[in-house]
Amino acid sequence: MSLLNPELVESSEHVEGAHQTDAVNSRLAQIWRRLRSTPRFWVGAIALLLICLWALFGLALYPWSATDQDGLAFSQGPSASHWFGTNGIGQDLYAQTIIGLQKSLLVGLIVGPAAALIAGFVGAISGYVGGVWDRVIVWFIDLLLVLPSFYILVLLSPTFKNASIVALILFLALFGWMVLARVVRGQTMSLREREYVKAARYMGVGGLTIVRRHIIPNVASLLIIDATLGVGAAILSETALSFFGFGIQPPDVSLGTLLSAGSSAAVTRPWLFVFPSAVLILTVLATSLIGDALRDAVDPTSGATRD
Repeated sequence: MSLLNPELVESSEHVEGAHQTDAVNSRLAQIWRRLRSTPRFWVGAIALLLICLWALFGLALYPWSATDQDGLAFSQGPSASHWFGTNGIGQDLYAQTIIGLQKSLLVGLIVGPAAALIAGFVGAISGYVGGVWDRVIVWFIDLLLVLPSFYILVLLSPTFKNASIVALILFLALFGWMVLARVVRGQTMSLREREYVKAARYMGVGGLTIVRRHIIPNVASLLIIDATLGVGAAILSETALSFFGFGIQPPDVSLGTLLSAGSSAAVTRPWLFVFPSAVLILTVLATSLIGDALRDAVDPTSGATRD
């Protein structure tokens, strides 16, 4: 027979959860106060917002689509009718850049948060349960870290040619979470020794509930930073893979395929390479500014360390 009053246990659990929620909310409010006073956050956020709006509405009133061909404008430079010029078969580069940006943003905005979520869940479970399961999960993480992910994609790319963007998103998300998972595991091993976690465990709260209610909120700042930085990293990864012919494949368009097609003409027809590369640089720079500002807001000493 239990010596604990179930109603008292439930009440204590709710009180403890409320205190923990208040602490997390206070921490997030403090991070937001630091963040909103950081100029580079606003520069990056406004730039990324404008880039996303441009990707969504940039072709709304434009007369050319990415597949249209102008028989009178082969390899034409930027003009009033073709803002970014045309390629060798008369296709409008501005329209293709917009479509490529849409694909790259789609990959980045899905892969970055997805990889962070996987890392948070796996790392928190591994660090909390400990024992044999922890060793198995760590072994699996280490195995994925040493696998040559690029060559695996090379082997799998012929199989997924008809669903290249879906396969690419899945691949980048499944191979982009391991390092953060080890960090979250280390944080969780420290958090599980805190008094409120021990109290919840003593009161019979389930492990998954403890992870969801007490562990994940305390590592949320790490996950948010990684998700933000992961957007830019995923865009660069997609661009690099598509550049080498292992990501999005023609006739689909991404920034990587445009850079691949324009690299051979970078000297003779520079607009084919300059405009897609400029869009890529601005997009990655905007996400990097946001991620860097987030990191400094979470850990104010990180900026001083870098300096």
